[in-house]
Amino acid sequence: MSLLVVGLSHRSAPVSVLERASLSADAKVKLLHDTLAAEPATEAAVLATCNRIELYADVDKFHAGVAELSTLLAQHSGVALEELTPYLYVHYEDRAVHHLFSVACGLDSMVVGEGQILGQIKDALALGQELHTAGRLINDLFQQALRVGKRAHSETGIDRAGQSLVTFGLEQLAVHLPVDAWAKGKRALVIGAGSMSSLAAATLARVGVAEVVVANRTADRAERLAEILVASGTGVRAQSVPMSAVAEELTRVDVVISCTGATGLVLTAEDVAAAVGPAGLLPSPSLPDSRGSAPDRAPHAPAGLETVDADVLARLVAAAAAGVRLADGGVARTIVPVAGAADGCPVEVLAGDGRAALTGVDANSLELHGTWADQGEAAAQRQPRRGARSQVDVAPVRLALLDLAMPRDIDAAVHRIPGVRLVDIESLAEASADAPMAADVDAVRAIVAEEVAAFGAAQRAAHITPTVVALRAMAAEVVAMEVARLDGRLPDLDDRQRAEVTQTVRRVVDKLLHAPTVRVKQLASEPGGAGYAEALRELFDLDPQTVASVSRADAADKNDDSGRAS
Repeated sequence: MSLLVVGLSHRSAPVSVLERASLSADAKVKLLHDTLAAEPATEAAVLATCNRIELYADVDKFHAGVAELSTLLAQHSGVALEELTPYLYVHYEDRAVHHLFSVACGLDSMVVGEGQILGQIKDALALGQELHTAGRLINDLFQQALRVGKRAHSETGIDRAGQSLVTFGLEQLAVHLPVDAWAKGKRALVIGAGSMSSLAAATLARVGVAEVVVANRTADRAERLAEILVASGTGVRAQSVPMSAVAEELTRVDVVISCTGATGLVLTAEDVAAAVGPAGLLPSPSLPDSRGSAPDRAPHAPAGLETVDADVLARLVAAAAAGVRLADGGVARTIVPVAGAADGCPVEVLAGDGRAALTGVDANSLELHGTWADQGEAAAQRQPRRGARSQVDVAPVRLALLDLAMPRDIDAAVHRIPGVRLVDIESLAEASADAPMAADVDAVRAIVAEEVAAFGAAQRAAHITPTVVALRAMAAEVVAMEVARLDGRLPDLDDRQRAEVTQTVRRVVDKLLHAPTVRVKQLASEPGGAGYAEALRELFDLDPQTVASVSRADAADKNDDSGRAS
């Protein structure tokens, strides 16, 4: 087995890179074809989700394989190789198997334990089978990954360690309230009608919203989803609307969940600001002059900000002059006006450490509400912000937004709109990093380790099977030749005698070969046992073409039996 995986995920790359590196359906097909056309790879599969892009391949050369797969990922994702390389990870052989099994169990998901990844692995295998890029190794690997994932969910409580991204997102929107209490009676808009949007709509109905409005570019799919919701027995009202009606619906709903495949923004900051009315007008920043001070303001703190820590304010002003972007520490970020502020300057309260940040002073430079993507920081390089989930809920929220799309559907600038709360992929990643790990995670890790060992042993044993088959075929040929020779020497033997002699010779050969072939399979299943197949071929002078033909026939049988991903 020479399994290689090259990829990037929410754990290794910032959302800004993941957004740009997302693969369309056509790009996946072209990537797989080009991977097989490359010299080092003989079979391949691509696992592309909102939070990861991984290319799996069976390669005959490690270094050449890494270089080729990295180059292909860069070419088809549209991100330059030199920019993509710092965020790529590489796993080989048993480590690659361990990685995929961990992914299948939800251990590598943004929300630990979520089960949607199993469907995505199934789709990745189905595509490889459809395009005939998945051979014996990829078929075995992905089929086993699906079984390991199902085993983890059935034998442990990993489902309690995490939840669906939708439920987790709603928890962040609800802040300190139970989701059911927060959602009761609300009117929600779901943009999109794919698998994630359908899950979002079903979750909203389950937690008790009064009405769900579905908007989708394909009207039939939106209507179908609305019909399913009405028939679900939850009592929720549901209807579909065209995408052109989204702006109007924004003025009527309390919650929006968006997850489409659009390449551009579905909701801009201007759309959201217009929907929430005058209270949602974006702040007009006073740009500093060449000396670094605002022309219409005194050099001291603006009215209403006397309570802001002087050191914090000094750092903000210095950052504004230098054009530095500051990190936003909130999971769900809401801007509220400070009571008594003469100019209504918006202030964001950051979670956990009690800091307050001024956004009215050169908002374009400070970008206090810029997202993780705008900062261009890798998730792996950031320290988790403890207490990020304890968002201070100071003011009422007019509109709650949950963006589950990648690339993003909702403009990150809505963080700057008073009375609007946005939870998106990057803030969910930040929150989940601080979430407590359930004890069941350890049990799942033990299952993964056990299954990786079993898979490796099975693959190593399977590697020697063609050689053993070729050895027994050679032995059968020798028996047939000797029986034919005996017929020439003893032509008077009757059929019963001839059959008895033939059976005796075959039993002798089978007994001589039994112990060595059983033992060699046992040895080959152990780490480092690949050399035993080569030793057999050398000792018995087996024809390499015969061994190769057995391998091809076995692979063909495997592909015929596997069919579609189960």
